[in-house]
Amino acid sequence: MNITIQDIVDQAARATDIVSQVRGRMLAPNARKNPPVFNASQLAALCEVDKSQITYRTSKGDLPPGTVNATGSRREFSLLEAREWVRAYRSNALRPAKAPAMTVAIGNFKGGVSKTTTAMTLAQGLSLRGHRVLVIDTDPQGSLTTLFGILPDTEVEEDSTITALATGDQTSIEYAIRETYWDGIDLVPASSSLFNVEFILPSRQMKEPDFEFWNVLNTSLEQARSNYDVIIIDTPPALSYGTVNAFMAADGLIVPTPPNALDFASSAQFWTLFSDLASNLTAETNTDKSFEFIHVLLSRVDPADAAAGVVREWISATYAEKVLPVEIPKTAVTAASSAEFGTVYDISRYDGNAKTYRRAREAYDRVTEIVEQSIVAFWAKSE
Repeated sequence: MNITIQDIVDQAARATDIVSQVRGRMLAPNARKNPPVFNASQLAALCEVDKSQITYRTSKGDLPPGTVNATGSRREFSLLEAREWVRAYRSNALRPAKAPAMTVAIGNFKGGVSKTTTAMTLAQGLSLRGHRVLVIDTDPQGSLTTLFGILPDTEVEEDSTITALATGDQTSIEYAIRETYWDGIDLVPASSSLFNVEFILPSRQMKEPDFEFWNVLNTSLEQARSNYDVIIIDTPPALSYGTVNAFMAADGLIVPTPPNALDFASSAQFWTLFSDLASNLTAETNTDKSFEFIHVLLSRVDPADAAAGVVREWISATYAEKVLPVEIPKTAVTAASSAEFGTVYDISRYDGNAKTYRRAREAYDRVTEIVEQSIVAFWAKSE
């Protein structure tokens, strides 16, 4: 068989068309995602109060009353309404006025370890705790952008990604920020045009002696750090110029790592390459770089995998206190959500096993809680 470049071009067009059709079915109406709604019990859990408090506060009329459903059997609250309630009840955990947003990068040099899912669920989890989040997709594959119901190759122009920062056409990331279907989360999308960044940045470094290729994203976030509580950056599975920029802009780093031998070996390579690059970069440029935290997150944990226990021991011995005390299970819930361009937080009502859903949701909630503790500590130091 002789496969020409034109055959590949035609295949790419068919793939794009199929993805568009799938999204049209999954994300109806109008091929766009819809945020979840919450009943009174769910709202009480978000606000960390008893359900009776929701009933009482609703009667006072100082917070959104929600909407009684068609059968009159329960009161439902939109995501926008729920976040207003949460901010009222969790005011002590919100960002102080003078503190900057904390920037968290999600990284690993291996694909399929749940980087993008971690970025998305962390953003959603933090927004449900009342925080305003900016998510930046630096991966040319645009998987995170797709999770927001946006097709990277057909709905994202090159000048609405971080590419314009790399070229120098823009210096502040504000131009690329767009609202999403999820109240409290804004997005800087990605598309395949981000591959150009890998050529643009080294080219500028050669032509402009004072150009700092590693600092482009960091400097662009100055205004955003005043407008948001948390900035989350999803990175590609490679030590690219985009990844370097994400890490150098970050105050904290989360490394999802499944407990299997191949992923463990890959993560070891991640640390070796990144430490070599960071050491050389800081030495040659006299740059001081540190992280408030580095969290290693055990992801895609399969309870049926007999070898996982051994690899857990390797991971614990290697990363010690950096390993988070929570694991993200590999379950039918997460698989089903991914197939529908979503996460466990997108589900208003799960039709499968309630225990399975609860286990997955509680794991993501716990990760969010731990990361929020690190963020609050960062804010306290910044005041």
